[in-house]
Amino acid sequence: MRNLSLILFLTLSSILLFGQGQSPHGDDLKYSCGDCHNTRGWSIDMDSIPFNHDTTSFTLTGQHAETNCQQCHTGLVFTEAESECFTCHQDVHETTVGFECQRCHDTESWLVDNITEIHQQSRFPLVGGHITADCYDCHDAASLLRFDPLGVECVDCHREEYLATTEPNHQEAGYATSCQDCHLITSFEWSAEGFNHSFFPLEKGHDIADCNACHEPGQPYEAIDAACFSCHEQDYNNSANPAHQELGFSTDCQQCHDLSRDWRPANFRSHDAEFFPIYSGEHQGEWDNCSQCHPNPANYAEFTCISCHEHNQGEMNDEHNDVNGYVYSSPACLACHPTGGEGEDFNHDKTGFPLQGEHQGADCTSCHADGYEGTSSYCADCHQQEFDEASNPSHTELDLSDDCALCHEPTPEWEPATFANHNEYYMIEGAHTEIANNCDECHGNDYINTPNTCYGCHEQDYTETNDPSHTAAQFSTDCETCHTQAEWEPATFDHDGQYFPIYSGEHQGEWDDCSECHPNPENYAEFTCIACHEHNQADMDEEHSDISGYVYNNQACLECHPDGSGEGAFDHNTTNFPLTGAHLSSSCEDCHADGYEGTSTYCADCHTDDFNSTTNPNHNELALSDDCATCHSTEPGWEPATFANHNDYYVLEGAHANIANQCDDCHSGDYINTPNTCFGCHETDYNQTTNPNHSSSGFATECTECHGQFNWSNISYPQHDGLYFPVYSGEHQGAWDNCSECHPNPNSYADFSCFACHPQGEMDSEHNDVSGYVYESTACLDCHPNGGDKMFMRMQRYDNKLK
Repeated sequence: MRNLSLILFLTLSSILLFGQGQSPHGDDLKYSCGDCHNTRGWSIDMDSIPFNHDTTSFTLTGQHAETNCQQCHTGLVFTEAESECFTCHQDVHETTVGFECQRCHDTESWLVDNITEIHQQSRFPLVGGHITADCYDCHDAASLLRFDPLGVECVDCHREEYLATTEPNHQEAGYATSCQDCHLITSFEWSAEGFNHSFFPLEKGHDIADCNACHEPGQPYEAIDAACFSCHEQDYNNSANPAHQELGFSTDCQQCHDLSRDWRPANFRSHDAEFFPIYSGEHQGEWDNCSQCHPNPANYAEFTCISCHEHNQGEMNDEHNDVNGYVYSSPACLACHPTGGEGEDFNHDKTGFPLQGEHQGADCTSCHADGYEGTSSYCADCHQQEFDEASNPSHTELDLSDDCALCHEPTPEWEPATFANHNEYYMIEGAHTEIANNCDECHGNDYINTPNTCYGCHEQDYTETNDPSHTAAQFSTDCETCHTQAEWEPATFDHDGQYFPIYSGEHQGEWDDCSECHPNPENYAEFTCIACHEHNQADMDEEHSDISGYVYNNQACLECHPDGSGEGAFDHNTTNFPLTGAHLSSSCEDCHADGYEGTSTYCADCHTDDFNSTTNPNHNELALSDDCATCHSTEPGWEPATFANHNDYYVLEGAHANIANQCDDCHSGDYINTPNTCFGCHETDYNQTTNPNHSSSGFATECTECHGQFNWSNISYPQHDGLYFPVYSGEHQGAWDNCSECHPNPNSYADFSCFACHPQGEMDSEHNDVSGYVYESTACLDCHPNGGDKMFMRMQRYDNKLK
């Protein structure tokens, strides 16, 4: 009956469709009805159908070739059948491995026999110990055929091993949790054999498996100095043949040793360049041991040539009878044969002391009387007596350097000489530089009694000057008071600017000679005002009776009348200490108790007691500057105060910079106990915030995680993308303005909603073909964890089909 009903249904459908000129199989099937059907009925003989499924995009292979058409084509429009595996086969893995079934399975069977090979194409290829691990070791739900994605960092699986390790204790030592920094992922165990020691390759002589050989047992494996000497200092100190320490050998072991030979034999290739060619030249291959040339193992500076050759003194004397200065000694051999060649003629220019001047005609023995070894090239070692006996000038009295070459060349009588360090004794500058190389101009060949003052050389210039007459005016003999070393004229004497207006103002033309104001020609710092005016003390006392601090003396006159004006009292503002603030009401004696001369203008010189007694804040404990003016003005009570170096204690930036001069906003008069963390000052803001409610939501009290110092409202929570859901990137970037759009409950930001932007009607229409779809925010997040349009559909298991 069921087949008859189906035939009737198909027949009626065909009559209705064909009656309207339409095919029930859709527009894409390009066959005529007679190709498959006949007039006896709509029944189909599948073997007679000319259709070849291989012409479609879905070739039938394996089990698909044996499957009944109706299992895939449930309707008459054959092109509507989906080609993705999951549209016909329920996903037993519950989307934990994605939807590309063909990555692991084929159409022959669901069984997988190359899981390791497949795993190598994943984001975590199996190497080392992971190759032999059982799937269940990492995938807890493998028995349920679920292979949920795991973290690929070692510590994601091996945190227990990290915390339990005691040799060394990784946690106490603060080791990084990136295991691959130290352990090789290709290794099959955690031991030293699997340790990633690539930063210091363990090879050749260092090919050791015992970590404790270099690292102290039980201690953190901290970095060890890579220099050989840091580990082999004892080997260096104990070496006796030769004695490295006594001979001062370099502690750079690699200069002579390498890892492959494990210290022996050593190679001293620099011997050829630094001392004598033994790895090249005529001595190459002519020796076996260092002791052949260096018989004293305690001193490798000693060497012998005689013991290595078939030499005897008689033959050598005969061969060198025409060599000036010849002696039968090893140092002499080296001096004349520096490269070991037989026919070498010694060339002194190839040594560190080329012969010049008087040295060219000197006999060798005059310098090498004690042999050729260790002859000094330092002048004084040969010419100390001449240095000591020099009297013009006396080199010893002037403590001149005994390095003769600084001033002399090896010429007869040591002349001409230079004196490059003349400035250490007398600075040559200005016009003096023009005669710097003409010593006689100043010294006259007498380098002992040359004066070193201007007047000492220029006394005649001083006495012969008549415009003005320096002697008559008894000018200072300190020429630099008015003249420079560049030239005598023009001379400068800025009396008006430096001292007192006599060429201008009320004193202009009122004097004829300097002595009228400066009666002491020996000291022009002394001056008198009283002697020049028709003053008497009684009249002055009466005129100044209302002047606080008035005294009848010349210094007081100058203090109150610095420009020489007879009008008005002293204006403190014309000094370098204008009176402001509390100083305006102070009496003169408060600051000038010891007189008017030399009174300090540095605050602390008067206010040290105030500085030391300050407790809010304690200036001494904070090591604040005692230059009061850096923070305070002269206003009474020291307030208001500023604190220009506030950034040395707490940096003011952003919105804090806007209130930098409003100290009470943060300190409230208490500069001792002010907190220096955001939460310390803004705890009330944190507790009273309701959108969102920071306290109930358990937000961190580290305000800078979300807020900047410029304003509270400009909030940034970039961790949201990595920890929860991408809102600063992806398709939701720029698609929201306020947190409340997705988090309508300000008391719990764990609650979220997608519906403010995605109404149910639209969503139901878009998901009508999605199995298991529900209109819930958590379902939205499950299928769209990155907020993208691509749907990650969950398929229900199809246990019955598999069975």
